[in-house]
Amino acid sequence: MQKSLIAEFLGTFWLVFGGCGSAVLAAAFPELGIGFVGVAFAFGLTVLTMAYAVGGISGGHFNPAVTLGLTVAGKFAKGHLLPYIVVQVAGAIVAAGVLYLVASGKAGFELGGFAANGYGEHSPGGYSLLSALVIEVLLSLFFIFIILGSTSSRVPAGFAPIAIGLALTLIHLISIPVTNTSVNPARSTGQALFVGGWALQQLWLFWVAPLVGGALGGIVWKAVENDS
Repeated sequence: MQKSLIAEFLGTFWLVFGGCGSAVLAAAFPELGIGFVGVAFAFGLTVLTMAYAVGGISGGHFNPAVTLGLTVAGKFAKGHLLPYIVVQVAGAIVAAGVLYLVASGKAGFELGGFAANGYGEHSPGGYSLLSALVIEVLLSLFFIFIILGSTSSRVPAGFAPIAIGLALTLIHLISIPVTNTSVNPARSTGQALFVGGWALQQLWLFWVAPLVGGALGGIVWKAVENDS
């Protein structure tokens, strides 16, 4: 269990540092062309690489919504749910702290949005609370569904991290303009703690929506699996 928790901490750290780091550091140079597409691929690559690195140890969740979805689907022990979520959130907070340390080393540093998630006036595209709720629930549902499907014994072994990483890339391509893309309460928490104010006030949505979507994804997969 201890090795699994360490793996989840490291995996979540890498996801937040790599994904949010690309948004905070690399996207600050728009003339180089990273933009939304680059950030989306960065998030996908963090999951793909860490799923191969430690997936065999912890299952490679790196996300409370994933852990809950797998638990609901009967693919993960209920007794491990809370410890996994705790270390995932811890990994995200530490990653956000290291990212802040790096980013603040630049002359004239301003925190800005710091890749935090938001809706309304804090949505990159000005999308409403309802839009944010719908997109986060829906994309979290499909993310869990894809994870469960790609790791099923009915598909070729060894390719799941690729499908999961590309799924997360697609999710970001769809929803960065809406919420800056969460689908991961741990990732949202780490950034919100440093931004404070509005980010903390809106953080509830980025816990509720991904967890609801994750649970629904587990339910839907269970129904499909049992019907096949």
